[in-house]
Amino acid sequence: MRVLPVPLLLCLLSCLPAVARAEEPSATANVRVEYAQVLHVEPVRQTLHAKSTQEDCEHPGEASGVTPAKRNCRTVRVDREFQRVVGYDVDYIHRGVRYRSRLPVDPGKRLRIRITVVPDMPPAEKR
Repeated sequence: MRVLPVPLLLCLLSCLPAVARAEEPSATANVRVEYAQVLHVEPVRQTLHAKSTQEDCEHPGEASGVTPAKRNCRTVRVDREFQRVVGYDVDYIHRGVRYRSRLPVDPGKRLRIRITVVPDMPPAEKR
C-alpha cells in the first residue's frame, strides 16, 4: 500500500470542496422574487389555560368585631383562559391563481414570494 506525503494529501483534501461546488447546479440560477396581492388575512389564535391559586377571605361587617387576623380564609383554584396569536392565514393571488399560506407575521397588502423553476424529471430507473 502506497502512502501519500502529508502536503500532497492536504492539498488534495483542500481541493475537494471546490470540485464538489463546481459540479452542483447553482441554487439561485432559477429563482426570482415577485409580489402577490394579499386578499385576506385571518389571525390564528391559540387558547391557553392557566391554573393558579389565590386566597378567598370573608369580609365580615365592621359591627361584628372580627379583626383581620381572625378572618375566615381559604385557598381556591382559579382557572384563567388566554388567547395569543400564533400566526396568520393569508389568502393571496399571483398571476390569476389563488394561494393560502400560514405565515408568522401579517404581510400587509403585498406579499413578497419566491418563484423557483425546477425541471420535473422522472427517476433515472424509469427513463
